[in-house]
Amino acid sequence: MADGASIHEEYVIRFHDDPAAIDARAWNALLAVQAAPTPFLRHEYLAALHASGSAVPDTGWAPRFVTVERGGGLVGACPLYLKGHSYGEYVFDWAWADAYRRAGLAYYPKLLAAVPFTPVPGTRLLAADDAVRDVLVQSIGAFARRAKLSSAHVLFVDDVDRAAFARAGWLLREGVQFHWTQPADAPLAGFDDLLARLQRDKRKKIAQERRRVAEAGVTFTVHRGAEIDDALWDFFHRCYTLTYRAHHSTPYLTRAFFAAMARSMPEHWLLFVAWRGGERIACSLIAIDPERRAAYGRYWGATEYVPCLHFEACYYRPLAWCLELGYRRFEGGAQGEHKMARGLLPVGTASAHWLRDARFADAVADFLAREGEHLALYVDELNERNPFRAPVTAA
Repeated sequence: MADGASIHEEYVIRFHDDPAAIDARAWNALLAVQAAPTPFLRHEYLAALHASGSAVPDTGWAPRFVTVERGGGLVGACPLYLKGHSYGEYVFDWAWADAYRRAGLAYYPKLLAAVPFTPVPGTRLLAADDAVRDVLVQSIGAFARRAKLSSAHVLFVDDVDRAAFARAGWLLREGVQFHWTQPADAPLAGFDDLLARLQRDKRKKIAQERRRVAEAGVTFTVHRGAEIDDALWDFFHRCYTLTYRAHHSTPYLTRAFFAAMARSMPEHWLLFVAWRGGERIACSLIAIDPERRAAYGRYWGATEYVPCLHFEACYYRPLAWCLELGYRRFEGGAQGEHKMARGLLPVGTASAHWLRDARFADAVADFLAREGEHLALYVDELNERNPFRAPVTAA
């Protein structure tokens, strides 16, 4: 169901409360020509989040996807949600919400453009050209103003989207993640080559961690695409829920979501399974983009504790796989300075923000300026602690 349509010069702008109402083929065709597409913005992924009950109004994610049509064809789109909280976003604005509360104002619901529960940078504004991209930015702001929302936020944008929000005067917030990227000047031949280029103490620590896992009698199997059968998906989901339980939290994603992934996007999934004594004891799920040779660490869990098993399953095995298969990038997910010691280097991220109240907008702008200065110092410090024996140049 669409919320209705508005005309913006030659464009027809619609808002939808169900991703399934949007033509999947047209959406994916638009995604394919963007500067930084990822599998997580595929129509199948977003529709599965909704259909499975993972990102729905009952969980605080009410879809309001925006589309732009020109001449009867889809030329722009963006996944939008009305949010009743700030969980599952990984760009933290709890302090902003608290400031609104203390001032007697309502911060929620707010408007969010993001991939739910997925802190992977990439294109957010699917646009045929810059003019359409600007229309999308204007439409998001207009929706927030019309609904009298406190704010609108667009998370983990690429450089092209960032420029569009800057043109519109939105506030920009910097962040940092840790990624491995194949060096441009001297590509790595394999995992042993990566180890050889690390500083001695880092190399020694990794060798010790891997040896502890091997000495514990743990072996691995790797399963790609359709090789991940229902039994493996069931085991993965059990491990996934155990991880959340260990942190006294509730899993975001339902088993039905992963069943949809197995049906509609099998080529984008890779599962590492750890075994001991003939029994499965842990696994890590990696998303992959075979066309762009990129991999993304997503979820992990274990039925029993083995020292250093997390590092082996989530970093060392995936990195070795990427190097063997000629992948050029492995993203380790949100946060995690410890990833540097394992060959992942700091990479900047960005998000865009609009706040309706001018006083709060000014206060947040001041906060972001100070936060950005501290982040720049932090990244400088991280770069000084480069784990490699000689600086590497990312591709």
